[in-house]
Amino acid sequence: MEIPIPPSKGPLVVASENGRRGALAAMELLRRGGSALDAAELACQVTEDDPQEHTVGYGGIPNALGQVQLDASLMDGRDLRVGAVAGVEGYGNAIRLARKVMEELPHVLLVGSGAARFAAEMGFRPQDQRTLPALDRWRQRFDELGLHLGEAELRHLVQRLTTPLHLEDRVEQGTVNFLVRDGQGNLASGVSTSGLGWKYPGRVGDSPLIGAGNYCDNRYGAAACTGMGEMAIRVSTARSLVLYLKMGMDLIAAGLECLRELERLEQVPGRYMNIVAMTPDGHHAGFSTVSGKRYLYFDAEMEEPALAPRMTLV
Repeated sequence: MEIPIPPSKGPLVVASENGRRGALAAMELLRRGGSALDAAELACQVTEDDPQEHTVGYGGIPNALGQVQLDASLMDGRDLRVGAVAGVEGYGNAIRLARKVMEELPHVLLVGSGAARFAAEMGFRPQDQRTLPALDRWRQRFDELGLHLGEAELRHLVQRLTTPLHLEDRVEQGTVNFLVRDGQGNLASGVSTSGLGWKYPGRVGDSPLIGAGNYCDNRYGAAACTGMGEMAIRVSTARSLVLYLKMGMDLIAAGLECLRELERLEQVPGRYMNIVAMTPDGHHAGFSTVSGKRYLYFDAEMEEPALAPRMTLV
C-alpha cells in the first residue's frame, strides 16, 4: 500500500490525472483569494474547453449515434447546495450550466431538452461539441468491430461498441473531477464528462448524480469519481466515502472500504472506478479498482501540480 501524502495547508486542488490545466487555473484564482466554488467551476470549464481532452466537453467522445451529450455537477461544501445537468446536447460548458441550476432554480438536476432550454434562457450560445478527431474515433470504433449503424437494434450495437476487444483494453470512459479547498477552509467539488464512449443515447453516468460521482461537505470532506459510472451509482461511492469520514474512519480506511464495496460488483474487463478524496484538514488520496492509476494534487506552496499513485486493495 502506498504511503499517504502529508496534509496540505492553505488552498488545495485534488483532481483526476487529466486535470492539470484546470488545476493551474484554479490555483491562480485561489491565490488571489477566490472561493473554492468558483475555482472548482473554473477548473472544470478549462478542461471542457480543451479539444485535446476527449472525455470532457468540446471534443468529447460521441455516443452510438455520433452525438456528444454532456453531464456535470457542482457542489458547495458550505451549505450542500448543488447544481447538475445531464444529457446536454448542442451547448458547451456543462459545469457553468450546472452552476446556473444551483443559483437560478429551485431544482438540483436538469436533463436533456430541459437543460438545453435552460441554457438558452441563461444566454448560452449553441455550440456543436463534436470535433473531427472525435468523430474519426467514433467511426474507427465501428470499423474495428465491423459494425454499421442500422444493421441491428441500437441496444445490441451499444453492447458491442462498449465491450473491450481484448482483456487488456479499456473502454472509452473518462471524466474530469476537482476537489478544492480555499484559503478560508471551504470545500467545493466539480465533475464534468462527455460520458461513456458510444453509449446509448440518453445514458447518464455518476458524474451529475450527487452521492454517486460527487459529494462535498465542509464538515467531513469531499470525494468524486471517474470511470464506469454505473459502478459508483450502484453503491453511492462519493457519499459513502464522506459518510465513512463522518463516522470517524480516517481517509485511507474510508477509501479502501469504498473499494471493497465496488469489488462486490461483477468485474467486467476494461471497466474500472477511480476515486479522489480530501478531508477538511488537507489530507488527500486517490483510490482505484485497478492498478497503475494516478491522481493529481496541487497546493499553494507548489510550483506545479504533482501526480501520486492511487491506492488499491491489492
